[in-house]
Amino acid sequence: MFTSVLVANRGEIACRVFRTARRMGIRTIAVYSEADARALHVREADEAVLIGPAPARESYLDADKVLAAARATGAEAIHPGYGFMSENADFAEAVMAAGIVWIGAPPAAIRAMGLKDAAKKLMVEAGVPVTPGYMGADQSPERLKAEADAIGYPVLIKAVAGGGGKGMRRVDAGEAFLDALGSCRREAASSFGDDRVLIEKYILSPRHIEVQVFGDAHGEVVHLFERDCSLQRRHQKVIEEAPAPGMDDATRAAVTAAAVKAAKAVNYVGAGTIEFIADGTEGLRADRIWFMEMNTRLQVEHPVTEAITGVDLVEWQFRAAAGEPVPLRQDELSINGWAMEARLYAEDPANGFLPSIGKLDHFVLPDGVRIDTGVEQGGEVSQFYDPMIAKLIVHAETREAAAEGLAEACGAVEVWPVRTNAGFLVRCLEHPRFVVGDVDTGFIGAEEGGLVATHPSGLVRIAALTLTAEDQHLGSRPWASDRETPWEADANNPASGFRLNAPRRASYRAAVGGEHVSGIVLSRQSGDFSWDVQIEDQGFVSRSKPRRIEVEGVGTVGYRGSWRDTACLVFDRGWAWQVTEPRFNSSMSAAASDGSLRAPMPGKIVATPAKAGDVVAKGQPVIVLEAMKMEHALNAPFDGMVGEVAFAVGDQVAADAVLAMVLKQESA
Repeated sequence: MFTSVLVANRGEIACRVFRTARRMGIRTIAVYSEADARALHVREADEAVLIGPAPARESYLDADKVLAAARATGAEAIHPGYGFMSENADFAEAVMAAGIVWIGAPPAAIRAMGLKDAAKKLMVEAGVPVTPGYMGADQSPERLKAEADAIGYPVLIKAVAGGGGKGMRRVDAGEAFLDALGSCRREAASSFGDDRVLIEKYILSPRHIEVQVFGDAHGEVVHLFERDCSLQRRHQKVIEEAPAPGMDDATRAAVTAAAVKAAKAVNYVGAGTIEFIADGTEGLRADRIWFMEMNTRLQVEHPVTEAITGVDLVEWQFRAAAGEPVPLRQDELSINGWAMEARLYAEDPANGFLPSIGKLDHFVLPDGVRIDTGVEQGGEVSQFYDPMIAKLIVHAETREAAAEGLAEACGAVEVWPVRTNAGFLVRCLEHPRFVVGDVDTGFIGAEEGGLVATHPSGLVRIAALTLTAEDQHLGSRPWASDRETPWEADANNPASGFRLNAPRRASYRAAVGGEHVSGIVLSRQSGDFSWDVQIEDQGFVSRSKPRRIEVEGVGTVGYRGSWRDTACLVFDRGWAWQVTEPRFNSSMSAAASDGSLRAPMPGKIVATPAKAGDVVAKGQPVIVLEAMKMEHALNAPFDGMVGEVAFAVGDQVAADAVLAMVLKQESA
């Protein structure tokens, strides 16, 4: 066994690999970019090496710099993590040529499975069923559209070198094909350096089933059962679970046998995933599951497999790379209970799921569950990398218990000012369809309206008034309405609301989530702060304890800060709400209605579908921004004419920069 390992990756991925390496007594080495100088994975490593500027292509994706770091630190092995260069056959060969142990798939297997079109042809030869589609060499837009027309819509355009949901577009009609193709190719070229695509029939009611396989250098391949990764948004996995709901023994036997056959076809060594697409219209059936692709690396969702099998897949990777056989035979592996994983993203569900960047001033994750993360309070979410900041994993005896436990864990997440999808995850996990296992890859698209909180709940509104009253009671900077009765003093006076032989009573206003809330609050005398809150002709009893506010008969929320701080926050089942002084401004919506298209975050302009003078319809793309490894189209807010496009393709832009203007046309 080697004695040191360099992880050619960052964040949560590097921290995960380090955890196993430390347990096995292996020295850990990190590489980092200038943007990650104070990152958690850098501090957790025994040694760390700066390898370049923030952009991944100048640091984490620069094979020469990674190899130089390995030589300088005497690293005996390199683990590529998952992402970046984990499926780069040239890099794997360079590592091995340098006399360093490569902890990954054989280069030949990476090449065989790395291009989706070639992989499908190989699977057909191996007798593994594949979905119908076009995988030809003719990549002209005309030929690709003709093939899509022949297959029949909807179709899926996929980058042949793709992965992680990048370079994929669903097309429902022929007239939308060419625009989708252009966008897909740009994203593929940016993410993988290869803009070639294939066309697949899009399966209605699709389930995403994948099988964890593991091989050794002695020809042995085992499977560690299946995972269901159907809960996706824009082809990005959101919640994964193992085993798959509704999977019977016969179907499991068929799909795992096909996965082992696929791995053996490429003489696979190490951890890999065979991904299948299933037609779920009639439940899972062995004759309606097709090979989709193979990921020749460890997957982000591997913890759920570890939970139900009791193995450490990173340890298995280390042992396979050292030439050892697979630690367990197939008949020694079994399923124990149920596991679920939720991906916590730095994104704003209420704002179209746009990535959210910045400093993590407040970052609290739950206790009692497995957490894989690469950030901490005081750290920063960068524009340069993937927006996933943590994974929450729960293992229980039943699926119902796992879902309840994961919902509780996601509901305990507190993050600010970076926005996260924690509350969205809670609503997914508690949705009646998810609870009974009625989930396909279209679930979020169909149910999205009910999965996003656009307004604060009644509980949050009560908490906002409670915090306002509490701050006045403690003599800080409250705001209150005009005096409610002749007995009440000025609201800025600590004696405000005083009545002879009566509790303090006052009317308050606050703003939470951009909405105004008002009500009457009556203080009680008790061991803790207790308040009678009257809001919208309803009365509630609210009790304030350290970091928690309990409302009788309604629920409990967390809070942080007060008016003495820069931010007073209420945390409600994963959602974060800021409570502020109410401001009345009749022109608040002007910026949203004046036709200006502003950059939601720093990024690079990758396309300008519309030019100055073009007539555009509401919703038509005007300019396309690339940020955090994804494209974001800025669309016309109304019918009109493009007055100006301020930037060109390739330009870097700052957050909130006005990228283009759309002018309303006067009606005739």
